[in-house]
Amino acid sequence: MISDPYAALGRDYARSRRPDPRIAAAVTAALGDARSVVNVGAGAGSYEPGDRGVIAVEPSRLMIAQRPVAAAPAVQACAESLPFPDRAFDAGLAVLTVHHWTDVTAGLAELRRVSRRQVIVTWDPAVFSRFWLVREYLPEIAEHETRLACLDRVVDELTALGGTPSVTPLPVPSDCVDGFLGAYWRRPEAYLSERVRAGMSGVALLDQNVVAEAVGRLRADLADGHWHRQHVGLLGRTELDLGYRLVTT
Repeated sequence: MISDPYAALGRDYARSRRPDPRIAAAVTAALGDARSVVNVGAGAGSYEPGDRGVIAVEPSRLMIAQRPVAAAPAVQACAESLPFPDRAFDAGLAVLTVHHWTDVTAGLAELRRVSRRQVIVTWDPAVFSRFWLVREYLPEIAEHETRLACLDRVVDELTALGGTPSVTPLPVPSDCVDGFLGAYWRRPEAYLSERVRAGMSGVALLDQNVVAEAVGRLRADLADGHWHRQHVGLLGRTELDLGYRLVTT
């Protein structure tokens, strides 16, 4: 039986984790001329191109149930054991999912096996740790991320598998519509919402007593203007590099 890691975490993903068009454009460009795509760890279907043949792979029944009616067909399976023949797809896509895989080495090997080109969205924890939410309110996020397979691990594994990974920054727009962890860097009030935080695994998987205390401090800093005084330099920016990266090979 396939375990469901999103049984509690992903109940509202279809609403909170909508694809941002600027990030989608970067992902689509990275797919190049691929006509067939396997989207591994597909979730509710964000960033699946609508103009190509796509098969989604997702272990969570809850996430599959949130996929739109018109979304690509989904197979319930795990990254570590993809039910497809070698080189079945022009491209393999994995968006903010590798850090959830049980066996990253096996999962990336499978992605390489079934696709001719790989496009992966991950992040650099060294950069992300400088994000104000992490640095000033929830350093526990950075501590937790030391145990996750992020940019360096992805690049190392793909290189060991014979790939030549290329890494491109994915700056986060100030009005990003995808509610991942760094999306609200210029809209700090959003982090006060329990519903918003529920769609961010980096927060949702922490001790919620710790999160509640941090949210209380953020609320107070917003109320008395401290946050805005500290971060006035962010208010005029339209995008920010928080460490999100597009890896292609």
